Amino acid sequence: MTQSDQQFEKINRKLFKVVGVRESESEKLAEKSISFWKEVLLRFSQNKVAIIGLLLLLIIAVMAIVVPMTSPYNYREQLGIYNAAPSATHWFGTDDLGRDMFVRVWEGARISLFIGLTAAIIDLIIGVLWGSIAGLSGGRVDNIMMRIADVLYAVPYLLVVIILLVVMDKGILPMIIALSITGWINMARIVRGEVLSIKNQEYVLAARTLGANTWHLIKKHLIPNAFGAILVTMTLTIPTAIFTESFLSYLGLGVPHPDASWGTMAAEGNKALTSAPWRLFFPAFFISLTIFAFNAVGDGLRDALDPKLRK
Repeated sequence: MTQSDQQFEKINRKLFKVVGVRESESEKLAEKSISFWKEVLLRFSQNKVAIIGLLLLLIIAVMAIVVPMTSPYNYREQLGIYNAAPSATHWFGTDDLGRDMFVRVWEGARISLFIGLTAAIIDLIIGVLWGSIAGLSGGRVDNIMMRIADVLYAVPYLLVVIILLVVMDKGILPMIIALSITGWINMARIVRGEVLSIKNQEYVLAARTLGANTWHLIKKHLIPNAFGAILVTMTLTIPTAIFTESFLSYLGLGVPHPDASWGTMAAEGNKALTSAPWRLFFPAFFISLTIFAFNAVGDGLRDALDPKLRK
C-alpha cells in the first residue's frame, strides 16, 4: 500500500456528502415498482363508479344464471293470476297471461346478455382481424379494405339491421347476425389506428427483419400492444348491442314468443302502462342499469389504461 493510499484512509468520512440516491433507497424504489397491468388494476380499483358498475354486472349475471334454475315458477308457465301487482309471492308481479315477471325478467337477462356478448365477440374477432391486416399491410390493401368499411359505415346501422331482420325469420341467431353485420367497423377503425402507430416500432421492424410473417406479427406484437384499446372498445360495444336488441325487440323484431328478452317484455308492458306499470318498469329498469354498468366499467378501463395518467 502506497503512502497516498494510507493518507486517503485517514480522511474523515464526515467531510463528504453522498450525492444522488443511496443504495438502500434505490432498492426500496425498485421494490415499489409494479407492472403495467398491476398499475392498471390498482387505478381501476380506485374508480368507485367503475367498481359499482362491475359489482352490478356480477349481480345481474349471477341472478340471470341462478333465478331461472331455482325459481318454483317457469317463465312460460301460466299461473292463472293475471296482471297481479308485485307481492311476496310474485316479487315483480305477473303479466297478462299470468306468468311470473320475476323469473321472466331474469330469463330475459339471459337472452339479452347472450345476444349482446355474442355480437360483441363477433365484432371483436372481425374488427381486430380486419383492422390489423389493413393497418399492417398499408398501401393499396389498406385503402381497399378501409373503403369497403367506409361504404358499410355510410349505411345507417339500424336500417341495415331492420332490413335483415325483416328478411330473416325471428330468433336469437338472426338477431346476432344482424347486429354483427356492420357492428365490427368501429372496432376495425380503432385497431387499424393502433396498428399504424405500433408497426413502425423497433421491435416490430426487428421481427420483420428476422422473417416473421403477417400472422405472427399480429398475434405476438400488434394485438397484445393494442389490447387496451381493444378491451375498452369491446366493453363499450356490449351495451350498444344490448340497447339495439332491446330497441328492435320493442319494435317487434326480436325473439319470438314465448321466449322473452328485456325489449320484448318492455313492448308487452307498454300496452298495459296505465293498468300494470310494473310490467314496463322492471325490464326498462334493468336495461338502463345494465347499460350504465357496462359504460361505467368501460370508462373506468379507459381511464386506467390511459398512459397519460401513469405516474
